[in-house]
Amino acid sequence: MAIDDLFPTSLRLLGRPALVVGGGTVAARRAKALLDAGARVTLVAPALGGAARALTDVLHWEAREYRGTDLDNSWFAVAASGDPATDARVAVDAEARRIWCVNHSHAEDSAAWTPAVATVDDVKVAVNAGGDPLRAAAIRNAIAAGLETGELPLGRYRRGSSGPGLGSPHHRGSVALVGGGPGAEDLITVRGRRLLAEADVVVADRLGPRGLLDTLGPEVRIIEVGKTPGHHPVPQTDINAILVREAQAGNRVVRLKGGDPYVLGRGGEEAIACRDHGVDVEVVPGVTSAVSVPAAAGIPVTHRGLAKAFTMISGHEELENVPHGSDHTVILLMGVGTLNRSIPTLQAAGRGPECPVAIIENGFAPNQRVTIGTLGTITAQAQAGRVRNPAVVVVGDVVRISPLAPAALALARISRRETSSTLS
Repeated sequence: MAIDDLFPTSLRLLGRPALVVGGGTVAARRAKALLDAGARVTLVAPALGGAARALTDVLHWEAREYRGTDLDNSWFAVAASGDPATDARVAVDAEARRIWCVNHSHAEDSAAWTPAVATVDDVKVAVNAGGDPLRAAAIRNAIAAGLETGELPLGRYRRGSSGPGLGSPHHRGSVALVGGGPGAEDLITVRGRRLLAEADVVVADRLGPRGLLDTLGPEVRIIEVGKTPGHHPVPQTDINAILVREAQAGNRVVRLKGGDPYVLGRGGEEAIACRDHGVDVEVVPGVTSAVSVPAAAGIPVTHRGLAKAFTMISGHEELENVPHGSDHTVILLMGVGTLNRSIPTLQAAGRGPECPVAIIENGFAPNQRVTIGTLGTITAQAQAGRVRNPAVVVVGDVVRISPLAPAALALARISRRETSSTLS
């Protein structure tokens, strides 16, 4: 049988009788698939292996050799006895009765082939690969992985399909607050990527993996609600109302954010607004920029011998209560505009002008830029370099770890590490 001879189709066997001949592993696997499809399965075999025996409560077992009359009233047959002669007889009898039969002993002469199957959500994928089951399984797995991760689209386009159609008040909508991570498209979580691929409406921030929006179909509506420092064109109360409105219209809504929804992302406010209006809401954590963006510059927020803890705070907040000392890392999010106020406070809190500072702009983006100095120099450096948000400011001895640190800080790092080793 050539692959061109195949006519791919899907059979609806719910409530219809099907015959499986054989009691081994292959027969058990095929019987299980038929049961999952809702067929009424009769299994014919003198003896059963463990996998087949586990199915005897949900199918009818005839403990004997195959007979031609076993095909009476069957809609579909599987010959998987392991004996080529028996399987050939089943196939011939089925052909005479015009019953589709899969002959596992001789695929080339089989009237039907069993594909490698995967189910993701309500999508069923079936793959044939020229009679090579291992190849078919490998391709099947790759397609399933693409669907599960959102690399392949899972969105529904046809109203009245088995799942909710595009925005319809007759279907129950939902909201997913998805943390998109620091901006790199491959740092969003698998679940977040999949939900984005299934979305009817995306309510998008200015930050996050913006490139993924270009992968969405033309039927997906994108509502821009991004903020910039000091400029909030869509107030938070309006964003909450948008999420509720779109979900109540029957849409699957993804609120795509940068970083993590619950780390200075106002995700809690949005979740409460949804719940208060009876809207199903889930939160998908993201890789927070407070940790990941410093990592992009080679800076760990904690490091043995340098820092055991860190404080993450908005650059717009007061810093008086942050623990003192350069061995406690301070992470300022969106803190470039407030450096003139925050730097003196941090110097006064036991760090001094020599404490290392790094500013990472556009973390993980092609235009990422790192500026490294000290509390005594960083403000002037930032002004001279026209440093801008989005940026993460790291204050503390961990900055010395960065491979981008200037020589003076790098030497201090080596000296401290050697001292720490000597003391230990």
